[in-house]
Amino acid sequence: MDGWGAVAAAVLPSIGVGLIFWYAMRALVNADRREREEIARMDAQARESGDL
Repeated sequence: MDGWGAVAAAVLPSIGVGLIFWYAMRALVNADRREREEIARMDAQARESGDL
């Protein structure tokens, strides 16, 4: 390999790992956001019904 092939072979694995990390972090952040929204909704529902 020489030229652009060597550059691509050196850079593509890092880009792939970076994309996998980004996707995993995005999934974690979205799951946390949905959990917080659901807890807030349940708290509001409990306050309305007088359970708290």
